[in-house]
Amino acid sequence: MPKSLLSYCLEEITDSASMDGLQKYLFDFCDVYGVNHAVLHVTNIPAISEENSLLVLTYPDQWIETYIRKNYFTIDPVVNAGRSGFLPFDWSSLDLKSPSTAAFFREAESFEIGRHGLTITVRGPRGERSLFTITSNLTSSKWAALRDRRMGDFQVIAAYLHEQAMILSGVRGGGGVPRLSRRETQCLQLLARGLLPKQMAAHLEISESAVRLYLSSGRRKLHVATTNQAIAKAISLELING
Repeated sequence: MPKSLLSYCLEEITDSASMDGLQKYLFDFCDVYGVNHAVLHVTNIPAISEENSLLVLTYPDQWIETYIRKNYFTIDPVVNAGRSGFLPFDWSSLDLKSPSTAAFFREAESFEIGRHGLTITVRGPRGERSLFTITSNLTSSKWAALRDRRMGDFQVIAAYLHEQAMILSGVRGGGGVPRLSRRETQCLQLLARGLLPKQMAAHLEISESAVRLYLSSGRRKLHVATTNQAIAKAISLELING
């Protein structure tokens, strides 16, 4: 495992070449962060004008079938809170007193979804909105410690998941030449010359983890899944020299 869980996760996301690949990543995410389940729920894409248009998740099939059959999209308190809010919220902040909400969470718990949850709202540049949810069966104190310690990681991962889902679903198209930062350009240029991340780090006098993050963000801005594709696209756009 690389030194930084975050850099490892961002590489896995940007290397995902399909929605199935993103789903496989979510299972990996749960393992490395020690949580029960993770969900990326794209609730709105204006270009498609259909709510709940994309779902990538690790929930058991039986719960997914139950959720769809009972049309829980309309009453799910997590989805409703995420549609109207902007900030991350812990499920403990939701109003759990209404009979319908209490019944919903009891049924979810019967499928071992998790007693605790955190939902992060992501708003895209074209009006799209996603919810990234993490659930856990840790004790309350251990869950609070994990949530607070890793909140920054979870927010960055949520943004990357949203962007990659937009790319893979075809929502992100062209729109001009991407603007890479100086470090992103330098890292891609050195990669095109055959240097390894460790060599690039020494050349630029930065950490290897930072190099990997710059390569990941460069791929994301170029809307590609692999570093080879990033090099090819950057050369074709004359962002780096071939």
